[in-house]
Amino acid sequence: MSYPNQNNPYGPPPGQQPGYGYPQQPPQPSPYGPYPGGGPMPGMQPQYPMVMPGGVKAARIMLYVLAGLNLIGLVLAVVGLGGVSRASHDTSPYADSEDLVAMNIGKGLLIAAIVVIVIFTAAAITLAAQFANGGGGVRVGTIIFGVTTTMLSLFSFPLGLVHTILGILVLVFVSKDDGNAWFSRPRY
Repeated sequence: MSYPNQNNPYGPPPGQQPGYGYPQQPPQPSPYGPYPGGGPMPGMQPQYPMVMPGGVKAARIMLYVLAGLNLIGLVLAVVGLGGVSRASHDTSPYADSEDLVAMNIGKGLLIAAIVVIVIFTAAAITLAAQFANGGGGVRVGTIIFGVTTTMLSLFSFPLGLVHTILGILVLVFVSKDDGNAWFSRPRY
């Protein structure tokens, strides 16, 4: 049996079969997976990020800012609820029944707004706290949070402009490729 290229300086010497008599190279680690020693292979870029990317950190900070803004809105809504309750009890005997109905509707809307604010504040804090160790569920939850925050802030557009902008930015930063890589990284 002859080797296909007799003039190949890297081929086996005449009379030997390919692969015999030469030292075998040790298996090389794949640049696409973790190094057998536990970390990325030296000199190679890992396929997943080892530290939280800047966009994901920014989205996390924006979630905390949204939670703080929601707390300010919660305080204002509770103060407004106290004012509406006081006004409904301090009505004159000549007050129209339509005025009382309007005050009760306003009171109900404020209570509903308080419930929504509490839910969104708790969701923002919970999602932001899970960024360091969360997986795909945290990413999906943050995307849903960003969309619903943006949609609800459009109802109070002039005042909700900051919520609209921050909701869109959270959505964009978490949806980018580095955000996807961060939330889909293997956790040991």
